[in-house]
Amino acid sequence: MEIEDKIETFNSLLRRRGFIWGPSPEIYGGFAGFYSYGPAGMALKNNVLSLYRRELRAFGFGEVECPTIMPEIVWKASGHLERFIDPVMRCEECNTLYRVDQFLQENLPDLMIDGLSFEQMEDLIKKNNLQCPKCDTLFKEIEEYNLMLKTQVGNNVTAYLRPETATTTYLLFNRLDQDARRQYPIKIFQYGKAYRNEISPRQQVLRMRAFDQLELQLFIGREQEMDFEEFENVKNKKLPLLDWKLQEQNINKPSIISLEQALNEKIIKKPAYGYCLYLGYYLIKILGYPEDVIRFRQHSPNERAHYADDAWDLEINTKQFNWVEICGIHDRTDYDLKRHGDFSKQNFEAFMGSDPKLKEIPQILEIAFGPDRIIYTLLEAAFNVEDGRINLKLPPTLAPNTVAVFPLVRNKENIRNLAMKVHKNLLESRISSFYDESGSIGKRYRRQDELGTPFCITIDYESLENNTVTLRDRDTMDQIRIKIHEVSELIIKKIF
Repeated sequence: MEIEDKIETFNSLLRRRGFIWGPSPEIYGGFAGFYSYGPAGMALKNNVLSLYRRELRAFGFGEVECPTIMPEIVWKASGHLERFIDPVMRCEECNTLYRVDQFLQENLPDLMIDGLSFEQMEDLIKKNNLQCPKCDTLFKEIEEYNLMLKTQVGNNVTAYLRPETATTTYLLFNRLDQDARRQYPIKIFQYGKAYRNEISPRQQVLRMRAFDQLELQLFIGREQEMDFEEFENVKNKKLPLLDWKLQEQNINKPSIISLEQALNEKIIKKPAYGYCLYLGYYLIKILGYPEDVIRFRQHSPNERAHYADDAWDLEINTKQFNWVEICGIHDRTDYDLKRHGDFSKQNFEAFMGSDPKLKEIPQILEIAFGPDRIIYTLLEAAFNVEDGRINLKLPPTLAPNTVAVFPLVRNKENIRNLAMKVHKNLLESRISSFYDESGSIGKRYRRQDELGTPFCITIDYESLENNTVTLRDRDTMDQIRIKIHEVSELIIKKIF
């Protein structure tokens, strides 16, 4: 199958099988940047979140939930009102708005656009005589476009919808410090909605105006960053690292090196930051991505945010959109707490080092996941077509349905009743089971293959005679006979 046909088949699958619908609301023509998850998509997302919550608990993280709307002063303190902007060009003829960096990357694909200043981008526009695609008018000046969504609360109090979850977590620092009994690092995460007024959102759920974030924060002292005990457990782990110096040489293939080697060669600066890189990598690997589609890409000094001491994006190579960032790991220093301390007149200093008399404002290390991007890239990585058969090779723990139950024929009441009984027993064992009696048995298998269901159970005439069923494996298509009373236990063993 040609790559274009495979992509179209994949996009059709997302809509047809209830993973992702939109732009929403579809009945009114759609609203750019807003998408809905169908039952299969929501089941997959919840399975990923359940897995992450379990794993993060094992790594010592607690969870918080904060409001999605905050007063204006919060965003002044965080710097979002001043710096959370995109460079845009407005066509003087047709008034169409374009995001400059994306426009340049599309029209000048061989150049590195990330990190260029407004002046440098304007020079490229003039040098290459770039025009509005709609009306062929030459572009002129670049404008600033703030991505914050503004609203009014109560008696005309100005507020903004949060553009990320991190800031609202930082506002809890004094409470978190007390709750953790001043033991560092404080590990915390938050999952929830964020909102950005994107200029021209495209690429399905990869760039939306309302989206999910899962952001992990480590509040940590300077001394502990350099002498981080948990780094010793992961220092020999090898990661695919593409540092900014390799990128300057137009090298796009990452080096597979250990975190200890990366630290010794000064590719990364701090053991605690290396631990964060590993944690981000671990949480992606357990979702079943193949090794060859994963890389870490370091931000160049020009590309990094002004407050960041280091920044790496964890990216997935996709067939439709090339490399897609699904997680960012940032060394935010003490910038955030300093700013909020200044604006709120709060003291965020704490005893954190070996000197019991020395207080300092904690550093923040951040691991920021985009769950919507994870869902899309995970589905694409799992998508497979063999001899016309679509097979979604999701890990059994993540698939929307764990098992599907079919009566071989539906017009035989005793077979149908036994199939319903098996299905009910699975549900009572808290195994996600789907019952289907519509169409031929072959079509029912294919429908579940498309959803990624790892196992199918068929009840037939033999089942009535000896209380056995046929268990079919999604990937191998092998079929075995097992006793009905063994079904739940065997499936649980196969999954876990």
